[in-house]
Amino acid sequence: MNELKYLTDAALDDFICTALKEDVGDGDHSSLASIPAETQNRAKLIIKDQGIIAGLELARRIFHTVDPELQVQLSLSDGEDVAHGDIGLYVEGKARSILTSERLVLNCLQRMSGIATYTRYLKSLISHTPAQLLDTRKTTPNFRLLEKWAVAIGGGTNHRFGLYDMIMLKDNHIDYAGGIGKAIAATQDYLKSHHLDLKIEIETRNLQEVRQVLDVGGIHRIMLDNMSIEDMTAAVQLIGRKYQTEASGGINENTIAQVAATGVDFISVGALTHSVKSLDISLKADPSK
Repeated sequence: MNELKYLTDAALDDFICTALKEDVGDGDHSSLASIPAETQNRAKLIIKDQGIIAGLELARRIFHTVDPELQVQLSLSDGEDVAHGDIGLYVEGKARSILTSERLVLNCLQRMSGIATYTRYLKSLISHTPAQLLDTRKTTPNFRLLEKWAVAIGGGTNHRFGLYDMIMLKDNHIDYAGGIGKAIAATQDYLKSHHLDLKIEIETRNLQEVRQVLDVGGIHRIMLDNMSIEDMTAAVQLIGRKYQTEASGGINENTIAQVAATGVDFISVGALTHSVKSLDISLKADPSK
């Protein structure tokens, strides 16, 4: 797991600059046209939903990237429970700068908070077990860093960040390679010849494939993909503590507790990042102090 090691100042700055370029282009002409340059004002971030707030530290960074002179006061911290009517932050300074920042701040906060909220909920359903809740690569292009950050804020664990920081041999890899044994052998040769130290995870679709992996060995984790609860339980017993186990495939709030009860070490859920409902959050003018 990456444990947010990719969440660096440089990565955040790159994301913010790219996102602002997409949104602002050659200028926020609405604000430039209607608001005098010297106008100073204040705004507050209003929470309109119940959930977990995520992205406040990012919001502060966005405001300061747009205008270093903006004054941002956080009223809450990332990971806190929020309810309708709560105030997440106040921002004060040039009105044009506040308006230019508004949409990017809200887009990030709303989606990150939705992800953190759903992550916290799913995690609560398996809190009575040792199983860890994982995210996946099923993320929004160019927004993966923030989505995985939101999962961590919600109490989940980050899986691999991309194709480069862990080997995952899925069904298509295995089929193209000519079987489980050939896929593992070729991967081990590749890692050795390229002097790479990457963990190997391999997907299995049934108990027969689990047995094949156990016969070959040389991996770190076995994924149990789209298996029935009965087969998953049997697979965990077969594997014992020899390798880590990860359940995957169509797992949702109705099934996750049963999956955790099989004894798997990890449960990956793509819906954490691809099927969440954003929290309703607004930024409104607040001229009175």
